[in-house]
Amino acid sequence: MAFKKDDTVIIEPREVFVGRKDAPVTLVEFGEYESEECAKVNEVVKQLLEEYEGRIRFQFRHFPLTLIHQRSLKASESAVAAAQEGKFWEMHNVLFQNRRNLGTTSLKLYSKEAGVKNKKFLDDLVNGMYGWQVQDDIKEGHNRGVKDLPAFFINEEPFTGKPTFANLSAAIESALKKTKTKATVRKTPVKQKQRA
Repeated sequence: MAFKKDDTVIIEPREVFVGRKDAPVTLVEFGEYESEECAKVNEVVKQLLEEYEGRIRFQFRHFPLTLIHQRSLKASESAVAAAQEGKFWEMHNVLFQNRRNLGTTSLKLYSKEAGVKNKKFLDDLVNGMYGWQVQDDIKEGHNRGVKDLPAFFINEEPFTGKPTFANLSAAIESALKKTKTKATVRKTPVKQKQRA
């Protein structure tokens, strides 16, 4: 007699955001946890979330450069694992703080620091339970043309330029103006022709 294995529902990285769900601007970053540039930009993103609170939502997508950073893949998987308990952002920040020490055993310690309670965390990580979710992010990144990290998209449009606070703010302001213009156009009533 065959037993039906319970299907585990996994929260995908594309479903994890910080900020208001209905914010007019969506900022998406493709990055990885061993990159110095991504770590620096993480601080910029924190400032942007504060500055534009309620007007932007942010999503981090995984794009580990495994040829350069061998531990970034498991680090990404550990962030997805933490997301299953609603602790993605806590783990995300802990990983950046410890980007030079991302061995699998260390990831288990960081998960506790982030507040993850899963007793099978290390087993899940070793067994690659969240590997497909990271691979899906990598595939989407390739489809969007991501080559260098960090890579940003603002309302699905690729951001070009250095991802500084000033440059990203200018791009967000521009996107906010575009969303206001679209909303105004939609609200303008269409005049009806009068019949004679």
